[in-house]
Amino acid sequence: MKAKLAVLASGRGTNLQAIIDAWRQGNLPVEIVGVLSNNPSAPALARARANGIATAVLELSDYCHRNCYGEQLLKQLHAWQADIVALAGFMFLIPPLVVTKFRHRILNVHPSLLPSFKGLNAQKQALEYGVRITGCTIHLVDEGLDTGPIVMQAPVPVLANDTVESLSARILKEEHRLYPEAIRLLATGKIKVRGRKAIILE
Repeated sequence: MKAKLAVLASGRGTNLQAIIDAWRQGNLPVEIVGVLSNNPSAPALARARANGIATAVLELSDYCHRNCYGEQLLKQLHAWQADIVALAGFMFLIPPLVVTKFRHRILNVHPSLLPSFKGLNAQKQALEYGVRITGCTIHLVDEGLDTGPIVMQAPVPVLANDTVESLSARILKEEHRLYPEAIRLLATGKIKVRGRKAIILE
């Protein structure tokens, strides 16, 4: 039986599109059961609807507390019977009760080689720091900010004339390449966690 995947996205949804493309091509053994956003105008929602995928919106402003938001998020994930979750540019720290219920079953993509340059504007951070190499990371989500066990990484060189936009575009290509593969590994039970390390079994 295929794992049921829910995707959480706040913006353009280009990583969501990479996931959908891999799924449509038969390279991703999951059933995409829904896409949820905290932004009702997110293009990611339009991408989902164009592919016949259920959508839901939970706006942060409708909830008085982060835990209240977490309860509603958990309710929606359970309604979709989601087995695993992928964050695709979801701009909100997942509440602890959701992390607990989906321990080691939530993936996130981040545009740096963690643990460097956590949080927002990672590409800008890399340029300002002057690193020669940055990249992207796929990691399991824990209660911290970009602190969970690392599943996959890809390096991207920083060029002398790079802007935030040019560097971001090259990192994004690597994200699109890695993320569907990381989801495949999680969906097929090929990721095990030992301590703070994610072990890939194949």
